[in-house]
Amino acid sequence: MANGRSSEDERKLEGGAAAAPPQDNGLHPAFYIALWIALSSSVILFNKWVLDPRKANFNFPLFLTTWHMVFATAMTQILARFTTILDSRHKVPMNPTTYSRAILPIGIMFSLSLICGNLAYLYLSVSFIQMLKATNAVATLLATWAFGIAPTNMKALSNVLVIVFGVVIASFGEIQFDMVGFLIQVAGIVFEALRLVMVQRLLSSAEFKMDPLVSLYYYAPACAVTNGIVTLFTDLPRITMGDIYGLGIGTLVANALVAFLLNASVVLLIGKTSAVVLTMAGVLKDILLVAASMIIFLDPVTPQQFFGYSIALAGLVYYKLGAEKCNNLVSDVRLQVGEYNRSNPARTKAIAIGVPCVLVLLFLYSSGPSAAQVTN
Repeated sequence: MANGRSSEDERKLEGGAAAAPPQDNGLHPAFYIALWIALSSSVILFNKWVLDPRKANFNFPLFLTTWHMVFATAMTQILARFTTILDSRHKVPMNPTTYSRAILPIGIMFSLSLICGNLAYLYLSVSFIQMLKATNAVATLLATWAFGIAPTNMKALSNVLVIVFGVVIASFGEIQFDMVGFLIQVAGIVFEALRLVMVQRLLSSAEFKMDPLVSLYYYAPACAVTNGIVTLFTDLPRITMGDIYGLGIGTLVANALVAFLLNASVVLLIGKTSAVVLTMAGVLKDILLVAASMIIFLDPVTPQQFFGYSIALAGLVYYKLGAEKCNNLVSDVRLQVGEYNRSNPARTKAIAIGVPCVLVLLFLYSSGPSAAQVTN
């Protein structure tokens, strides 16, 4: 890998835990990839829809984050009591001292990253937020160096600078740029990087092997309390039952349920795929999110942003996979495309014509009404 980590270490760092492979039930890995992409995208779009003044206009992001963590705490407690899904938690040597020293700080960082993430939706478009999130790898790498977890690697630094360069280009091309939202999102990225470094440090001990659901079982209560304390002084004095009924109890439950199911899907995904597939699935999800935000929220995305974001995504893939795996991936794609072209020449031509047409339509759809709104 470009950064010197093994595939297993990278999964730990990005997933927040070591994975325990689920039992094989005969489903194709593509199902788990599609499920994770669908749920991950749904959580982001759902949260944006709830908080967007042009949509549901539920202007209480900290309350929403607290509700997610309360719901996750309740669901993991129910699963622990009535099912065997979380039985692996008994292998974790947890006690009050360990919880306060190891789990609580991670929970606080997780909570702060969630708070900043939801607050950013009030100021920035989903598409621009996703572009900024490409720098997560950069912040995490710098944090591992700062805490002495990994040695300084100038080759890795040169790789991540490509990501920064692409995001800078995309940022200068953002029409609806807001400095407050930008700083909030940057803070969220920093908190998330610190969380991942703490998780990696915790998992360096062989005793702490937790899949994402078990991690959530321990982190959710700490996050709920942290978020709740902040919410007491921010959203709670403003919110009324009329606001909650206006959004709908069912909508709140559905929103929290989708967020919880995302954590469950991660358990399945990391047990069924490789680090290469995880990386490419994440890039595909980000691209789909940018396209969806253009259609659903009419977020303007300029050609300059597409150019900058393409550079950032290319740098991100190269950083996570390295030159050898990137070359192997390109070779595999060429073979698959060639085989598909021989088997389905008509469909290949249709795709070759259709994809550029769709991209052109997205450009026109985004820059037309959205640009007019910004100008007016």
